[in-house]
Amino acid sequence: MPNFDFLTQPALPRPDVTADDAAAIAAAHFGLDGRITELGSNQDRNFRIDTGTDRYVLKLANPVFSADELRAQNAALRALAGSGIRIPEILETTGGDELIEVDVRGTTLLARALRYLDGDPLTDVGRPTHEQLRTLGTLAGRVAAGLSALRHPGLDRTTQWDARVSGEVVDLLIEHVAQPAKRSVVREATDAALARLQAVRDRLRVQAVHGDVTDDNIVLGDDGPGVIDFGDVSDGWLVAELAATVTSALHHLPDEPLAVLDVIEAFHAESPLDDADLAALWPLVVLRGAVLVVSGEQQVALEANNVYAAENRAHEWVAFDVARRLDAAELETLIRARLARSAVTGAPTGLGRLVALTTTPENLADLSVTARDLDAGAWLAVDAEDAVLARVCREHGHAVTRYGEARLTRARTDRALPSATVALAVTLDAPTGVEVTAPFAGELALVGGSWLLRGDDADLWLDGLTRPLTTATVTAGAPIGTAIRLTAQLSTLRGHRPPSLVTPTLPFSFWTAVSPDPSALFGVDLTVSEPDPEASLARRDATFALVQEHYFAHPPLIERGWRHHLVDTQAQSYIDMVNNVTQIGHGHPRLVDAVRDQWARLNTNSRFHYDELSRFTERLAEIAPEGLDTVFLVNSGSEAVDLALRLAQIHTGRRTILAVTEAYHGWTIGSDGVSSSLGDNPRALETRPDWVKLVAAPNSLRGRHRGSDSAAAYLADLDADLAELEATGTEVAGYIAEPVFGNAGGLMLPDGYLAGVYERIRSRGGVCIADEVQVGYGRLGHYFWGSEQQGVVPDVITIAKAMGNGQPLGAVITRREIAESFAAEGSFFSSAGGSPVSSVVGLTVLDVMRDEGLQQNAATVGDHLAARLRELGERHTLVGAVHGMGLYLGMELVLDRETLQPATAEAALVCDRMLAEGCIVQPTGDYKNVLKIKPPLCITRESADRFADALDLVLATL
Repeated sequence: MPNFDFLTQPALPRPDVTADDAAAIAAAHFGLDGRITELGSNQDRNFRIDTGTDRYVLKLANPVFSADELRAQNAALRALAGSGIRIPEILETTGGDELIEVDVRGTTLLARALRYLDGDPLTDVGRPTHEQLRTLGTLAGRVAAGLSALRHPGLDRTTQWDARVSGEVVDLLIEHVAQPAKRSVVREATDAALARLQAVRDRLRVQAVHGDVTDDNIVLGDDGPGVIDFGDVSDGWLVAELAATVTSALHHLPDEPLAVLDVIEAFHAESPLDDADLAALWPLVVLRGAVLVVSGEQQVALEANNVYAAENRAHEWVAFDVARRLDAAELETLIRARLARSAVTGAPTGLGRLVALTTTPENLADLSVTARDLDAGAWLAVDAEDAVLARVCREHGHAVTRYGEARLTRARTDRALPSATVALAVTLDAPTGVEVTAPFAGELALVGGSWLLRGDDADLWLDGLTRPLTTATVTAGAPIGTAIRLTAQLSTLRGHRPPSLVTPTLPFSFWTAVSPDPSALFGVDLTVSEPDPEASLARRDATFALVQEHYFAHPPLIERGWRHHLVDTQAQSYIDMVNNVTQIGHGHPRLVDAVRDQWARLNTNSRFHYDELSRFTERLAEIAPEGLDTVFLVNSGSEAVDLALRLAQIHTGRRTILAVTEAYHGWTIGSDGVSSSLGDNPRALETRPDWVKLVAAPNSLRGRHRGSDSAAAYLADLDADLAELEATGTEVAGYIAEPVFGNAGGLMLPDGYLAGVYERIRSRGGVCIADEVQVGYGRLGHYFWGSEQQGVVPDVITIAKAMGNGQPLGAVITRREIAESFAAEGSFFSSAGGSPVSSVVGLTVLDVMRDEGLQQNAATVGDHLAARLRELGERHTLVGAVHGMGLYLGMELVLDRETLQPATAEAALVCDRMLAEGCIVQPTGDYKNVLKIKPPLCITRESADRFADALDLVLATL
């Protein structure tokens, strides 16, 4: 029988063997009687036999495996005997054989028995200690060393765990990954790892390997650690043995992945790795993770009752996910540094000058997140760095970039993984040319297109150096060439160049030891302090009232925005999916210029006469619903709502305001009085002032009446509320509600509801207020005002947020007779409301919305995004509903679609994981279980798709 080839027979259901079958085989052929317990296996059947005095394992191999393959496994056990590793002993049959054919209901299987190795599997240790990780690496290294001389015909087999065919295995099995988001990530990570592996795969050493020295197969006992399960023994790459071990450790420490350096160092001490191994290791870790993921899904598809395979899927995904998120080049460098740490002496001393130019702080090019040269989206241009260097050169003769700086120019938008932004190399731009001298003595040679100066303490890598193409031994201070643009990078890893730019995933202290500060080469301090978001947060909390909450427990430090993107101080970009304040996008150049110009001319208050105010109020009156012709300008939505309530009360001479439950309207005494959102105030329902009467929110999803046709039922409830008020002689001053429930994530009101409410309120002499602060102003796409969607015209509209694009600006729009009623209580004045700058801001926002078609974009992109979100709801049971319209959307997460039990904790977890995916989204609603999705109106379809793809992945991997 030929040895197994997985690529020709990838489906391997376990043989049909019961515990009774195993008991009979054990007794008949091995003389073993006792309690039978099945052990986990992906493809074989394994049973533990407890005789009362000892324990054994009966192993029944999948019939596709040949006798040679099983004898090779026993040969591996014998090869490791006496190695100091606890391994299972081979138990012969009653006839003196180590392998026997048995018949199980017409199927011939090969059976063998081993003495059971007592101990607790390392996989049961939640968080291994560093010593346990070193033990894991030591055992894997000793096994690899012990098997290095083994030769056996049964080793020439192709299993799915053979790293040499990882790509083919993924190709064969990837369709078993049901969720498309997970499937896509596995495909991309596999392709990237294979591409990186290609350069060294022909140099990797092949020998006999265990193939699965992992946490599952390491047992910790009183007699020391041991290794079990030799079922994957075959010929394979030596370094793949370590890759399997490292992968198994990752799921234990997803928040501390570099702890696996202990595993690698311990393995290296027992079985030394060469240069090709080091280059291949992390790609192989990623590939091992990918194979685990696709194999687990395939095995569960083959055998739905395979509990072992099913339970392993979660931690196999974690291991793969952690591995694929780490940059392979960075990991290779850190692994090399760890293994060569005796040779790493830290920053070299006694460095001379590389160039004789006098460099001052004026010569330093600022490529950081806050750089003025990079405003207005200039950082996205492919030649952005060249432009900044050119400007510095024009003004100061030459330019030098900075060390440790997170370069905005290297930030990637719509990213799925961290961007490599932090500079370890620096560049000198000297348009007139400069002589370059050796800062220390050493050998200068051309390596891979770059010049390498090898010194006693460090290497210096140079790009852009012009000199004869010859190797030379140079002395310190000797001329070595000339340059116009010269990039320099120090390295304490001899012969290995670290990445010139790294992600901020790891603390910068890791990199200063590997690629030290080159300031001495240029005679000026080039270092940039590492941003410390946690320290900044502590300063905020020390002086800023803690009830003024912030997003995320550990928020990124955001210092730049552009369109629908935010960028933190590490130059990592995020898609802003929560910012309905920034209507036209962050950093819009037209708005910046308009505000800058107006500030330079005049900014005062509206008691003075200036044209910007009237121009702005005219525009607002033009776009307002018919009949609303008079404008108040204020500073915020809370102030606008407060003023609207006062207008209703003054105009009617009454006090009572009807407001719906679950709503949020603001934080002033008046606006808070009509706010009843439990998510914002858990005591809201019991603390409303006596002038507020709460009526049932027409929540068609989880309210007292449900469905799109529930308006009549809610109106009947309102009739009862009004009758109760009238019975006590209470007259209604007004009614306030959002025309779309923004606080519930864009939940649409039942058709006809608001028309029925307005009819009832007006018939009683009351005023109807539409709070459009969150949902109006073009955000719905298909309607400029939310009230339009309900087919009504309010008496008063409140707006803010979007109209100022972040500038404190709000407005109340009403009819002239209602506005003039305020005179009964004196005049009205808001210090900054309607100031010249605020008026210019408001006008410019409206101009940009018109000129760039942002309301239409909200309709087009919003409809597309809503369709994507609803499609996610068809595949993810956590999604209970998708609300909203245009670019005011909400995804409600529930644990049960029948009971609608809110998935509050899960919503918080989704938001945290989305941050890691480069997307900012937050929960809302009374139960904080609705993802509020309200990005700037300029968001692109591409970014919307990236958000949906990220959300798909997060939901698939909760």
